[in-house]
Amino acid sequence: MTPSLTETAPGRFRIDGELTFATVTPVWRRSRRLFARASGPIVIDLAGVRYADSAALSLLVEWLRLARRGNLQLTFTNLPKRLVPMVHAYDLDSILPLHG
Repeated sequence: MTPSLTETAPGRFRIDGELTFATVTPVWRRSRRLFARASGPIVIDLAGVRYADSAALSLLVEWLRLARRGNLQLTFTNLPKRLVPMVHAYDLDSILPLHG
């Protein structure tokens, strides 16, 4: 399933679908435009992600880098359970702003 990135409110985004090596590029491109317009905190809700591989984790790290470059606060909510072991294995829990 091709993922979608939807702005549900100013600064609040929801991802639906699969985040894999084959699908993250369009989401990354769209997110860059949305981040460029942001002027306040950003929350990305991952509850709608049906499947995720390590490319999804790379996307989260890139979003964090993009937010820091723009001096924006970023929070991820509802991290897919499949990514939790990877976050811990790569010691990313200390840098990724996860909530819920």
